[in-house]
Amino acid sequence: MTAALALCLAGCGIYSFSGTSIRPDVHTITIEPVLNNAMKVNPSLANDLSEALKDKFKKLTSLEQVEMDGDLILVVTVESYDVKAQGIAKDETPAQNRLTVTCKATFENIKHPEENFEKKSFAAYQDYDADLTLDEVEASLCEDIIETLVEDIFNASVAQW
Repeated sequence: MTAALALCLAGCGIYSFSGTSIRPDVHTITIEPVLNNAMKVNPSLANDLSEALKDKFKKLTSLEQVEMDGDLILVVTVESYDVKAQGIAKDETPAQNRLTVTCKATFENIKHPEENFEKKSFAAYQDYDADLTLDEVEASLCEDIIETLVEDIFNASVAQW
């Protein structure tokens, strides 16, 4: 019974085994280049996030990516890029630091506007040892943060979680 229902839903185009719920009349997506509005700017973050979003949609959907006027439109901005001390050691110095990236995403489904959302906030962070500088760990931290942000934005838009 469960298998039959899953096959029926997959065949109808409402649900796929990749976890998306894209309706059968939706064929294209426009993913705008990510803008960086953060006070502190990582020069590669916006581009890396843009490419990771495009890759995720390419791998997990059959949507054609178009430069403009897609059936779906995704606009993401980086709002903050912050490092804060986490946990204090015995000598009252930070034991760890936390890099947090916060984004806002706007998702528009031209054919099904009830699925739209505007300026929804997404945040991800990674902790690192306070003995290290941000420059030493920034690239690997950003990879993990981008992966989390992309997963969350993807799920909110086409998986509707």
